Amino acid sequence: METFATIKVSIVLRPVKVNMEPKDRIQSKARELFLRYGIRSVSMDDIASQLGMSKKTIYHSFADKDELVAAVMNNEVTQIHHDCELCKRDAKDAVDEIFITMHRLYDQFTQLNPMVLYDIEKFHPRAFETFRKMKEEYLMEIIAHNLERGIREELYREDVNVELMSRYRVETIMIPFYITASSPSKFNPIIVTTEIMEHFLYGLATLKGHKLITKYKEELLKKKVYEITHKK
Repeated sequence: METFATIKVSIVLRPVKVNMEPKDRIQSKARELFLRYGIRSVSMDDIASQLGMSKKTIYHSFADKDELVAAVMNNEVTQIHHDCELCKRDAKDAVDEIFITMHRLYDQFTQLNPMVLYDIEKFHPRAFETFRKMKEEYLMEIIAHNLERGIREELYREDVNVELMSRYRVETIMIPFYITASSPSKFNPIIVTTEIMEHFLYGLATLKGHKLITKYKEELLKKKVYEITHKK
C-alpha cells in the first residue's frame, strides 16, 4: 500500500521575473540551476547563457562564484526563517506543525539536487557556515519550541529531554542529503526525510499524539493525491 511518504511530485522551480533588477535575476537563476544540477556542475558561463547576459554583467554584481553562492544561501536562510514562522503560526497543534512542515518539504525537495549541500560544504565554506549557524541556532530553537508545545498539549511524552531531542533532530537533518547523494538512484530525499521525521515523531508521541499522527498522515495523503490528480 502506498503511504504519504512514497508520493512523487513534479519539479516546480521559482520563475525568474523579467522585471527583476539584474542582481536579483542573477541570484534567482543561479538558485534554480544550483538546485537542479548541483553547485559544482553550474559555471558562471552557464548562468550568463541562461540569462542571456554577459559574464561581465554578472561579475559587476558578484566578485566570483563563491560570493554568488553565499548570496543565494543568505536568501535561502531568510526564506527558511519565514517558512518556519508560518508553519508555527498556522498549526493547530504541535503535531500539525510537523505535518505542515512535511507538506512544504515536498515542494522544496522536488527541486533539490542532493549534491547541493555536499558542494556547499566542500567548496563554499562561507555559505556552509551560514547554513550551519542557521541549523544549529535557529532550527534548534524552532524544534525546542515544538517539543515544549507538544508536551504542554499532552501530545508528546512529558519525560522528553527537550534539549537532547532538539540536538538529535538537528543532527539528523543532513542524513537525507548524504544518503541520496551517495545512492541517488536508490533513495529519494523526500522519502528519506519523511521516514526520519516520522520515526522521530512516533518516538515522542503519547497515545493522544499517536491518534493525531494517524489523522494528519491520512489528511496529507489525500491532499497530495488531490494535488497530483488535479494538476493543470
